[in-house]
Amino acid sequence: MQKVGLQQSLTQTTKLSPTQIQVIRMLELPSIELCQRINEELQENPALEEGHDEAEIQAQADNYDEFDESYMPEDGYEDGRQRDPLQNDEFNYEQYVSDDETPSYMLQPQYSPADNDSREVPIIGGSSLIEELKSQIYLTKMTKPQRHIAKWVLGNIDDDGYLRRTTEQLVDDIMFQEQLSVTDEEMEDIVRQIKQFDPPGIASANLQECLLRQLEVKGDEAPSESIDLAYKILRDHFEAFSKHHFDKIIQRLECTEEEFQAAVQEIVHLNQKPANAFTGNVYETQRETIIPDFTIEERDEELYVVLNTGDIPELHVSREYSNMLEEYSRMPNTKETRQATSFIRQRLNAAQWFIDAIKQRNETLMKTMTAILQAQYDFFLDGEETSLKPMVLQDIANKTGYDVSTISRVSNSKYVQTRFGIYPLKYFFSESMTNAEGDEVSTREIKKILQELVDGEDKQKPLTDEQLVAAMETHGYPIARRTIAKYRDQLGIPVARLRKSVL
Repeated sequence: MQKVGLQQSLTQTTKLSPTQIQVIRMLELPSIELCQRINEELQENPALEEGHDEAEIQAQADNYDEFDESYMPEDGYEDGRQRDPLQNDEFNYEQYVSDDETPSYMLQPQYSPADNDSREVPIIGGSSLIEELKSQIYLTKMTKPQRHIAKWVLGNIDDDGYLRRTTEQLVDDIMFQEQLSVTDEEMEDIVRQIKQFDPPGIASANLQECLLRQLEVKGDEAPSESIDLAYKILRDHFEAFSKHHFDKIIQRLECTEEEFQAAVQEIVHLNQKPANAFTGNVYETQRETIIPDFTIEERDEELYVVLNTGDIPELHVSREYSNMLEEYSRMPNTKETRQATSFIRQRLNAAQWFIDAIKQRNETLMKTMTAILQAQYDFFLDGEETSLKPMVLQDIANKTGYDVSTISRVSNSKYVQTRFGIYPLKYFFSESMTNAEGDEVSTREIKKILQELVDGEDKQKPLTDEQLVAAMETHGYPIARRTIAKYRDQLGIPVARLRKSVL
């Protein structure tokens, strides 16, 4: 029989403070999402209030004469080393952990443009695409039960406007989700009617069906021989057309090259994503809206980084809750008093943790973007892509003292406004390659030259990968053919055969 006893073991674990946890969550948030989260958190934590703390401002004014400039920097250690907000520090996490989940609060960034220019998100009014499609249901002769099924079918249309589910799948899903018994014939009839809605091509099962539907509408409105020929090409020779086997199609259809070119003109002007043709889709419009998180400004012939704040409000810890906690601490020690005191303390701690996290977030964003500005200073001066230097995440991590994962979070989904346009932060990171002279150049510069070569080629005789290798060598970039193929794929450039055009 084995003896059972107690044993002691010493282990090391890494724990993050509540502030660090919130910094991790917030680093990846762009400004527009940060603003949205603020409103949610203001409602959840009553100890977090919007606006300036008037009492604190007055206290700072009263103590202004006693201000001492020899203070410890808040963003680093005493010896000047940089503090990484995601690295553990001396913080007693258990002291503040409760059964309640600590909410991830948001706050107003400290840095704002010099002119205090707030950037608002433009919103275009109108109904969504699905709402517009639902309104067209009432223009059909569908019965009330059929209209209900049709509305459910519209919910299966993807962002491009396609209905990529088969009749059998739709019937099975509506039976499982809505407990409705629908036959295949009934579902096919409803889907057929939806495919007649505007914009043309909506709810198509594939690209071929989408384009054919658009040609049908164009042919009904303005019949022409070129539209008829285009319809035959897509209906009978779609695969050959997608592979650019134009000579074979011309031979099979027994048409002239001029007639074929006119038909191709009709095809290339069709919309491959019918949902994009609906201009009233507010969701699509807002999703494409970019609010830059940083702005590069020039003052006295020097470039500076400004952290954009937009409409994000200032927040502070509730003075009323602080006074309430002080009052409860002087009351008799009862169960109700302890519970109330515990709740108030949790809310106050959560609000203060959040304020500290936002401050650390802003410092991390600013120092990371400043390091990027210093590393790519020439580009921010002239806006030329060839001025970009090779730079990876580790280079900025070395400059700032942060971990690579911290730099990755900062650069994710963040944008900077320059004099030459808005750029994602990831745009400035690229690998290096050595040219014929032995100098390190950015792969982005190489891709730019490759793109220019393809743009300037004869579309009747596009350059093969071997010819692109020879052309890059003349520019001083000895690159292997497989590397050319990799860069071509990254740029979305098809092979030479698919770039060939008859137009």
